[in-house]
Amino acid sequence: MAVPLEERFIAQLDHHTSQLIKIIRAKGGATHQKTADIMTILDQDLDDAQGDLEQQTIAVFVIRRGGGGAQEPPEDVGIVIEGVTVLHELSSVASACALLLGLIYVLNLAYPKPLRFSFEVLQKIIMQLEQQKMSPKVQNLCVRL
Repeated sequence: MAVPLEERFIAQLDHHTSQLIKIIRAKGGATHQKTADIMTILDQDLDDAQGDLEQQTIAVFVIRRGGGGAQEPPEDVGIVIEGVTVLHELSSVASACALLLGLIYVLNLAYPKPLRFSFEVLQKIIMQLEQQKMSPKVQNLCVRL
């Protein structure tokens, strides 16, 4: 049975976003540091970002015009797998994330180890797929949501 990836992803993301933000902001330690590290990427120069993307196993990228803030529409949104841009000019980050999950499934790729819990949350909580097989960490987050 086909799952409407983008519609489900956006609906579930809308449903869980405010509570996820509260949980992340309340965290300290390693989770807080990882979140801060992600935010520094937003200010990265295009040339630096291009080199970093070539080193990525799996990534969603957003390119904004120089000086454009996070509220400005992106110039490009795309997906990188094994350092190669496989999709670009996508309509939104949410669309890119939903398509990335589809690509991972279709290409039978393993989740990158450092991101396995993030992808498990996307798959099992946001997309509601294989919910009966959650890891203890993801199950704990699901209960808190």
